[in-house]
Amino acid sequence: MSKETCILTTKDFTIVEVMRDRCLGQDDPLAPILARKIQSAIVMFRDDVPDNVATMSSRVTFSVNGRDPDTRIISHDRMASPIGMFLPVTTLRGLALLGLAEGDHFMFTNSDGSDERILLEKVHYQPEAARREKDALAKHLITPARSRPSLRLIRGALHDCAPLASDGPDDPGPSAA
Repeated sequence: MSKETCILTTKDFTIVEVMRDRCLGQDDPLAPILARKIQSAIVMFRDDVPDNVATMSSRVTFSVNGRDPDTRIISHDRMASPIGMFLPVTTLRGLALLGLAEGDHFMFTNSDGSDERILLEKVHYQPEAARREKDALAKHLITPARSRPSLRLIRGALHDCAPLASDGPDDPGPSAA
């Protein structure tokens, strides 16, 4: 990372801690990244996380070593849905992206032993930001409805009058044919 800090929700931090606890030891390729994420984490409630931070289930665009960008959804584990849509945090790149802000990068050594620089270019969707927008919209829509009625019934002049009498039904029936 550029500043070697990551912003994690309380839920994301818990997931990273559990992953570290279940790590296969120092030989596990995720172990160094997990340690760096935990040591540099700024933990926030989901309502306080900035909109430009990659959290779990965020849709992000990133590039690796300056190559063409890719867009994926950061997921908890491998998904059985369309290939190429999700990037699990159980992979080096998925874990590296978690907690980054737009414009931040993270350096790590991949399974081949070569260094990778992953850059978070854009956060297109973040569930925490979407939830805040939904709550704000709901609050905005509910507040005016409570202060004044949206529909007012005005009765006409004929409201209290008896219905007009008729000599019979308007439909003459089958005999008129």
